[in-house]
Amino acid sequence: MDPVEEGSIASLMAARRSLLASLDKSRALSLALARAGPRLDEIQQRLPTLEAAVRPIRAHRDALAAVGGHIDRAVGPAAAVLKVFDAVHGLERPLLSDPRADLPGYLSVLKRLEEALRFLSDNCGLAIQWLDDIVDYLDDHSVADPRFLSVLKTSLAALKTSSSPLDGGLLDAALDKLEAEFRRLLSDHSTPLPMPSSSSATAADGGGAAIAPSPLPVPVIHKLIKILERMTANNRLDRCVAAYIDVRGSNVRASLRALDLDYLEITSADFDDVQSIEPYIDRWGRHLEFAVKHLFEAEYKLCGEVFERAGPPEVWAACFAEIAAQAGILAFLRFGKTITEAKKDPIKLLKLLDIFNSLNKLRLDFNRLFGGKACVEIQNLTRDLIRRVIDGACDIFWELLVQVELQRQTPPPSDGAVPKLVSFITDYCNKLLGEDYHPVLTQVLIIHRSWKQEKFQERLLTDAILNIIKALEANLETWSKGYEDTTLYYLFMMNTHWHFYKHLKGTKLGELLGDAWLREHEQYKDYSAVMFLKESWGKLPSLLSREGLILFSGGRATARDLVKKRLKAFNETFDEMYQKQSNWVISDKDLREKTCHLVVQAIVPVYRSYMQNYGPLVEQDASASKYAKYTAQTLEKMLTSLFQHKPGKSASFRVRHSNGKLNSVIASQFRSASVVM
Repeated sequence: MDPVEEGSIASLMAARRSLLASLDKSRALSLALARAGPRLDEIQQRLPTLEAAVRPIRAHRDALAAVGGHIDRAVGPAAAVLKVFDAVHGLERPLLSDPRADLPGYLSVLKRLEEALRFLSDNCGLAIQWLDDIVDYLDDHSVADPRFLSVLKTSLAALKTSSSPLDGGLLDAALDKLEAEFRRLLSDHSTPLPMPSSSSATAADGGGAAIAPSPLPVPVIHKLIKILERMTANNRLDRCVAAYIDVRGSNVRASLRALDLDYLEITSADFDDVQSIEPYIDRWGRHLEFAVKHLFEAEYKLCGEVFERAGPPEVWAACFAEIAAQAGILAFLRFGKTITEAKKDPIKLLKLLDIFNSLNKLRLDFNRLFGGKACVEIQNLTRDLIRRVIDGACDIFWELLVQVELQRQTPPPSDGAVPKLVSFITDYCNKLLGEDYHPVLTQVLIIHRSWKQEKFQERLLTDAILNIIKALEANLETWSKGYEDTTLYYLFMMNTHWHFYKHLKGTKLGELLGDAWLREHEQYKDYSAVMFLKESWGKLPSLLSREGLILFSGGRATARDLVKKRLKAFNETFDEMYQKQSNWVISDKDLREKTCHLVVQAIVPVYRSYMQNYGPLVEQDASASKYAKYTAQTLEKMLTSLFQHKPGKSASFRVRHSNGKLNSVIASQFRSASVVM
């Protein structure tokens, strides 16, 4: 085969192969198209969605390149905010647990939450603003689809106006748990404080320093302070203050309840006079001192320790003031006011001085504890009470003289005893001049006169006491003139003068009156005793006269008749005198025994001798018992039993006010309900 033919065959073969290859490709393409049919349908269905997704950005490449930097600057802060939000979410578990397990750790986590929230608070608005700015930029430059930008603007506007907490309420939940822990720590470690023993209280009287122990352990106080730091930082201090007042106030009230302070609720309508509630007044002073020096002092210190770093001093001062008011300090002051409203009487004066003394001893404590603006109500009540106490005490003191003078027209005691007014007033004046009351009364009078812009001199007090005693002496003279029986008059004078001498000698009142005054009353007593014996029992021995019996020569019968006559006269006089004086009283035991001894010595030896000599003349007589009525021993026994005090037979003494209204105000020595004479 020539070369030309070989070349043609080769070309044909190559064409054949090319056609076969094209045919194979067509078949493969046909199969691929068949398989891609469903995919194309799916793509066709998704095209509208893809078109919508691509639609916001329809700008040219140059425009997109220009806006890229703006987008990056806006998205950066937003991404940082989102990262912090993720961190906040990670704090939820530890902050929703119980803080008591690890309080320091809990507070540390809470602080991290606070820092995160501060970051969010500072940057969320900025991030939103930057996003808002880029949206405006996109809108101005028509870089994105308007509908897409509208959705973005709506979302950003919602973020701007949202009131939801950035942490979803996690901080509030954590603070609620801290508040509960604050209350728990207080409740678990607050126990009522018992009143100290009398010896401890006495020791407290000696110094001005408070003796109250710390009411909470130091570690607990430190925990409370740490909690308050976080609560204050989150404007929750008021909630802690309220919890503190509730728990500590209840604890103080529990301490005071143990003292049985129901008497503080007594009103002036519940008692007739101060003496009927005198024990309550004495307890009031002790309880008030305990409350101030132990309870309120401790609470004052604790409030300062716990809240000192939580805010200005006014915070813890107001907290303490509320605790004190709720715990009962106001009830103490109102009870004192109730006492000042009671009827006037001398015992009330002593009790008012006791109240003033109690308040005065606590004056520095009151000024320190209750001197702040938060304690205005306590200050006002205290000032009002002090004014009432001082005014009331001075009114009663200056009226004492009038009260004594008004007794002058009352009848003297029918038994010749020392008038209870005399014993009461002398003892009372001694009390006023004693160490317990003299400095207190002096201070009260000084303050009262200073209110009137008047000076006080010590002689004012002593002169007032002397005038009262002079009035009492004048009463004595008037009363003595009321006795028709001369013997009873002397008995009365002997009783009263001896009382003045014996009971005032060696006393403050006796020192004030002087030795000459005391000796004068002793002399009056001696004179009255002599005259009493002379006018009464001293007359009996003369009835047993021996005249006519020794040298009698008229016979035994005549002597017997004379002895009978004289014994009869003696018996009748003795019986009459004994019967009368059996109702009389010599108040002082020593004076009574001495007087009875003198009476016995005046009568019994004479009677014994007479009966030894002349008794046999009548003892054989059928009617001997009429004449030999007594033995010497019987007479002695009867005479030594005279002048005994008989309770319940003394007449009541009433004190008449200068306005004419009767009132049982003076009491027998601080116990009986009225002055008796």
